[in-house]
Amino acid sequence: MATRRLIYPIYQIGNPQLRIFRPSWFLTLVRPGKELPPDIVQFRVPMVMTKCDVKNYLEKIYNVPVGAVRTRIQFGSNKKRNHLNQKVKQPDYKVAYVQLAQGQTFTMPDIFPEKDSKPAEGSVEEMQQKFMEDEKQRQKPDPRRGGVTEWFGL
Repeated sequence: MATRRLIYPIYQIGNPQLRIFRPSWFLTLVRPGKELPPDIVQFRVPMVMTKCDVKNYLEKIYNVPVGAVRTRIQFGSNKKRNHLNQKVKQPDYKVAYVQLAQGQTFTMPDIFPEKDSKPAEGSVEEMQQKFMEDEKQRQKPDPRRGGVTEWFGL
């Protein structure tokens, strides 16, 4: 088993309140592709981070009660090609599914809420909306044609 080498900050003589120890990793909260139960949160983590590291990171830094941690390694896509038509592989990454403690739930924040207000009379948004409605009406197929496209003349 390969050993991990951690690099800790150099100790400097002086007032200990002035020293800040930052973690050498970071977790990225990810919106899951499939619907997950409300007590499970998905993170993208570094490849060298273990389940215990993820649990300790969340409990010590963010005070999040963690019930269980499951991880998997996602294979990076290799469908892209460069300008020389050679396959280019994206790097692999690790995904951690964190199950929160009993009674804890998490919902993804809605960063871009939908606007429910009507645009002001005579504004640019109102004119754009009216134009789009007219275009949709114009592009609707003729119901008398029975599903036959316009380019196929009758």
